[in-house]
Amino acid sequence: MLFGRILVNNFYKYKRKAFQSVCLKITRSISTREPSRILFFGTDNFSLPSLQALHKNCSHNLGVVTSFKSPANCVRTYAEREKLPLQRWPITEDQCTDYDLGVVVSFGHMIPAQIINAFPRGMINVHASLLPLWRGAAPIIYAIMKGDARTGVSIMKIEPHHFDIGAVLAQREVPIRRDIYMPELHASLSLLGADLLVDTVNNLSDRLKNAKPQDNATASYAPKITSKITEILWTELSADELYARHRALYGYKNLTTSFLDKQIQLLELRLPEKHLTVQEPGHFSYQRSRKSLLIGCAQGTQLEVLQVRVEGRKPMSAQDFSNGFLRQARSLQFTHNKQVAC
Repeated sequence: MLFGRILVNNFYKYKRKAFQSVCLKITRSISTREPSRILFFGTDNFSLPSLQALHKNCSHNLGVVTSFKSPANCVRTYAEREKLPLQRWPITEDQCTDYDLGVVVSFGHMIPAQIINAFPRGMINVHASLLPLWRGAAPIIYAIMKGDARTGVSIMKIEPHHFDIGAVLAQREVPIRRDIYMPELHASLSLLGADLLVDTVNNLSDRLKNAKPQDNATASYAPKITSKITEILWTELSADELYARHRALYGYKNLTTSFLDKQIQLLELRLPEKHLTVQEPGHFSYQRSRKSLLIGCAQGTQLEVLQVRVEGRKPMSAQDFSNGFLRQARSLQFTHNKQVAC
């Protein structure tokens, strides 16, 4: 009997110790697992899906920082509607003390070192390219414009003083269709980035542990878009290059040229299915059967234009442009416009 009691007591002592050990492991796991308090930095419609996904994933431990300059700030609108804690940029490090992790998505501001260091787990960023490709402000535009076959999203650590150089925690890749327009790819990557962000946040310890430094030797850059990129140099750019640039800038800026000393914006373009008529670069003719302007480009290529906007006028079809302007012209040639009003 005594021996049996000893066995029972030892069994319960062992069970108690084992239970305490498991509880200790769970406690440690909870205390060191993925951060539950996130401060989100964003400003635009690329940011919004990530904010919405984080809100769904950790609704009670999420704050938002955004710019109040634009009244059409969808991030601010969402935060106010959902009653999320909202702070106006710029902020101080004291405003970060209630959070474990900073998340930046299409924010557009350099984050100072003291803000980055205020978060115990640092800051991460959703970037719309396969880093180190297309570091900078316009990765989606450059990926389409340069004819890339693939792109994607990257989650990276934010480092002080430089954009888009931090170690990569996660990436997902997508193909780029040859006929895709920027708004479609922009929307697709914003959703892909939101999904990858939640997965990264939920597995942050492993992602941080296995983060890979970027190879600076293979980096490419996508600087901020200016009006200069819209100017058409007919003797230098092929029809494929111009069509890619048109799709890359679609919904944001229009390609521009000049005719009769007026700026012409090209609003709707297409590549002809076959070579129609020999045209010198910049020279064009109206194709009555196709209701288009056929324009010669570099390398003996051709581009069709279906809709234009003449400086100071509303958009018009190629047919209306032909009826209203071509009779006034001695030469049917578009020229490079040095002064662009956008």
